[in-house]
Amino acid sequence: MAVATVGGRRLQYDDVAPDGPADREPVILVMGAGGRGRAWHLHQVPALLDAGWRVITYNSRGVPPSDPGEAGMTAGDLAADLAGLVEHLGAGPCRLVGTSLGAQVVQELLVTRPELATAAVLMATRGRDDQLRAAAARAELELLDSGIALPRRYHAAMQAIQNLSPHTLDDETEISDWLSVFEQSWAAGPGLRHQLAITPDPARLADYAAITTPCLVLGFADDLVTPPHLVAEVARAIPGAAHHLIPHAGHYGYLERPEEVNRHILDFFETVPPRSPAAAGRPALRTP
Repeated sequence: MAVATVGGRRLQYDDVAPDGPADREPVILVMGAGGRGRAWHLHQVPALLDAGWRVITYNSRGVPPSDPGEAGMTAGDLAADLAGLVEHLGAGPCRLVGTSLGAQVVQELLVTRPELATAAVLMATRGRDDQLRAAAARAELELLDSGIALPRRYHAAMQAIQNLSPHTLDDETEISDWLSVFEQSWAAGPGLRHQLAITPDPARLADYAAITTPCLVLGFADDLVTPPHLVAEVARAIPGAAHHLIPHAGHYGYLERPEEVNRHILDFFETVPPRSPAAAGRPALRTP
């Protein structure tokens, strides 16, 4: 675990090199709202390392132990943090993988700092909120602001229902494990509230037409948080973007169907040539 100071803000990150030569561009993984970068280390980081990629994960502004952020911060602010981290680590140009809010942050970087990216995978993303998602976001913020403390078991059950596929929910053994994880990992605080308040600007969809970075857009068929039709809008807005829908997966599809998600990521990366022979940057230290 290391800390970078970017734009006056502290970001905690992990920078891991594969066994053997690290002669490929780094891959930076960007988590969704309130999510810790270490979640990528369950499935995606091992797969990328095995394929010979250097992998960087981090806790974005608002997620401890990174700085807590502030009210009114935007996806553009988080994209500036990401750009600063890429430059701090000498990691650009690099490959990017984002999910949910993390994907929206990556999209913003592709518009504002395209020279830092050679390829991007956008999972469970969207370019706007429909009426239901907007209402759900407002309700969640109102609940947080009310100061009402709900039991952990309630949060765990609601998190499962909202983020997992019925294919997982109906598996008695599997859902028992998920509920235990959700109950133990629930966290709240001002940083989470600041991230949950970030909403996509629908006017930005038109700007995605200027993206030239090769993109893969992955939707999850059973995603209630970011339904497939909103994901498809982003794929259509980005010229030449590849688009796949993964079945039996909810919003946490990268955890529910990691083998399929990893296969799509690795296959896509193999189709995109490096931008330059020196793009791999400096070597990284292996961290636990």
